[in-house]
Amino acid sequence: MDAKETNNNNNNKKQKHKHTNHQPSSTYSFKPSSEVKGLRFGGQLIVKSFTIRRARPIEILRLLSLPTTHHKPPHIFPSTTAFLPTNFTILAHHAWHTLTLGLGTKKSKVVIFVFESQTMKVAVDRLFPPEIPLGEVNRKLIRGLTGCEMARFKFRKGCITFYVYAVRHKGNIGFSCADDLRVILEYVVALNDFMDHTAMLAMPNQRSINFAPPAAMAH
Repeated sequence: MDAKETNNNNNNKKQKHKHTNHQPSSTYSFKPSSEVKGLRFGGQLIVKSFTIRRARPIEILRLLSLPTTHHKPPHIFPSTTAFLPTNFTILAHHAWHTLTLGLGTKKSKVVIFVFESQTMKVAVDRLFPPEIPLGEVNRKLIRGLTGCEMARFKFRKGCITFYVYAVRHKGNIGFSCADDLRVILEYVVALNDFMDHTAMLAMPNQRSINFAPPAAMAH
């Protein structure tokens, strides 16, 4: 009996997890930007000084392991803005982990905003800085979007935690870019855990001694 109950509980948990990532846009839990949950740091406040930078569209595809031929050309997410850890942040995480003899976190954060329209994304991009400390994300990028509502999704993938925010104007019903949001959520869920930050260091905009241009990579 105990074994059957345990299996049933595990199956229920799996079904519940899948359901939350395939729900229709009308059931997403949108809250005012002043009330939606932001980034979490636990007790390691030093991480708040680490920075993230705005990603190029092709970097979003590569990070999600999404083929560039999926549905559309490389500009597949015209309503999406993402922020990735900077090279400084990646190296700082490793240094902090070493200095604390393994007690300091090595986990970085990726923040993805999916707006209800490309027009809204363009307008908000003018307000978003190209680079920002993690400690200011909640105040400037989330709480700063007054007059907006957000639905928040959080996924832990090894050393990278993904925060995905669907953003719409306050009072609107549904989410017009639900297809883009669904694809992003599905691909984040399908990602294998990141064991280190190699994927980040290989991004075209990053500059580090570990970066190798595509032509030099083995196939």
